[in-house]
Amino acid sequence: MDPIETRREGAILEVTLDRPKANAIDLATSRIMGKVFADFRDDPELRVAIVTGAGEKFFCPGWDLKAAADGDAVDGDYGVGGFGGLQELRGLNKPVIAAVNGIACGGGLELALSADMILAAEHATFALPEIRSGTVADAASIKLPKRIPYHIAMELLLTGRWFDASEAKGWGLVNEILPGDQVMARAWELARLLASGPPLVYAAIKEIVRDAEDAKFQDALNRITQRQLASVDILYGSEDQHEGAKAFAEKRDPVWRGK
Repeated sequence: MDPIETRREGAILEVTLDRPKANAIDLATSRIMGKVFADFRDDPELRVAIVTGAGEKFFCPGWDLKAAADGDAVDGDYGVGGFGGLQELRGLNKPVIAAVNGIACGGGLELALSADMILAAEHATFALPEIRSGTVADAASIKLPKRIPYHIAMELLLTGRWFDASEAKGWGLVNEILPGDQVMARAWELARLLASGPPLVYAAIKEIVRDAEDAKFQDALNRITQRQLASVDILYGSEDQHEGAKAFAEKRDPVWRGK
């Protein structure tokens, strides 16, 4: 059985992690996920991705400890995108939505944090329990303090305690909480909205955000205005930018072509 199922509708790709019983990720699965997301990144016809887990109990609990006991090395080959295919995937300038339909802990929470937006089922729960086994949630240690208040991120990292969807929403970690049977429908609704938007602008936004992470404000702004970022340079010289201005003047919806 393939651990990754994909569904494609127009410009949207749904990626479902399906590894009974808990959707844990081993090295082989991570490499498959990396290939799937790299193909998504490189396919000009695809604009938005949704990542979720099969079933109603688990989104993903992270690293497959049974596989580790059987010989999977913790520092092994996770594939082109790092663990789960998203965390270290370079140049991913398209929106990704995580539809968290259950438990998301350890590397599973890190996978969700690699998405741009997170939707959560009412019964979803979260944790970074690595501290209890003497390991570090390395990606979460980088990502979480950028998504929620520092002192809360540090508490969650240092204690490994569980928290529910309501608390996650309160700290701004998730965008929306929905009944479990409505999470995917809402993810697709949001994906269709994004797919109808300007892909070159999305690419510019994501590259600007990445570039600005460790830069001073004026330095980051200079790189934008001087068109030193590839996606910004492409946008400013594109047919889509002209179409956007023309459609606004003509009081009609623009037709985005991604070029």
